[in-house]
Amino acid sequence: MIKQLTLTALAAFTFTSAQAADQDGWKSLFNGKDLSGWKSNEEVPGCFTVENGELKVSGGRAHLFYVGENGDAKFQSFELKMKVKTTPGSNSGVYLHTRYQAVGWPDQGYECQVNSTHTDPKKTGSLYGVINILALLEGQKEPDGGRHIKVPLAPSKDGEWFDYDIKVEGRHITLKVNGQVTVDFTEPEGWDPAKELKNMPGRKLSEGTFAIQGHDPKSTTYYKDIFLKVLP
Repeated sequence: MIKQLTLTALAAFTFTSAQAADQDGWKSLFNGKDLSGWKSNEEVPGCFTVENGELKVSGGRAHLFYVGENGDAKFQSFELKMKVKTTPGSNSGVYLHTRYQAVGWPDQGYECQVNSTHTDPKKTGSLYGVINILALLEGQKEPDGGRHIKVPLAPSKDGEWFDYDIKVEGRHITLKVNGQVTVDFTEPEGWDPAKELKNMPGRKLSEGTFAIQGHDPKSTTYYKDIFLKVLP
C-alpha cells in the first residue's frame, strides 16, 4: 500500500513538473477578462469584446493590436500560440511584425490567415498573399501572386477550436494548424515585396507587434489561450 501511494505521488509530481516546464518562458497575452494590453483602432467600434473568457471578433473591419503594459510592445523572433474558432463564412487573421494603424488593412508585416469557409480561397494556415493554402470553390480562379498550395478543404473547421502556432526565427516563418505545418518560409535576402507580390509592399520581416483582424460585418471568430515566447 505504501509503495502504491509513493508511486502515485511520484506520478503526480512528474505531471505537475511537466506542466511547469511547459510554461517556461511563455507569457499570456490575453487574460480572458478584458482587453488589457491590447488596443483597438476602433474603425468599427465594438468589434472586439470578451465573452465567457474568449475574445469575440465580430461586426466589420477593425484591428486589435497588442501594445503590452507600456504601450510599445514589439518583437523580432518569437513563438505565438493560440486557440481559434471560426463560424460559417467568417474571415480573420493574425498579423506579425506590424504596428498600430488607425484605419485600413495593416500596411506592415505578414498576415497569418484565419478562414475555414469564407469565399476568399486563401484558407487558414496561409501566409496571406505569399504562400496561400487554396481551397477553390467550383469555377473559382486562382488569385494572382504568391505560391499556391491547393487543398480540398481548409485545415480548420467551423465551430471547432483549432491550435494555431506562429513562429519567427530570424528570417524563417513557420505556421502550424493543429500541429501540422502549413507554411515553412524563409524570407530571401533582398526580399522586395513590392516586386514579388501584388499590392502588398509591406509584407516583410523587421520587428513589430501582433494584430487580430476583424474582416467584414458578417464575420465572427473567436480567440483564446494566447501565449507568447520570445526567442533569442
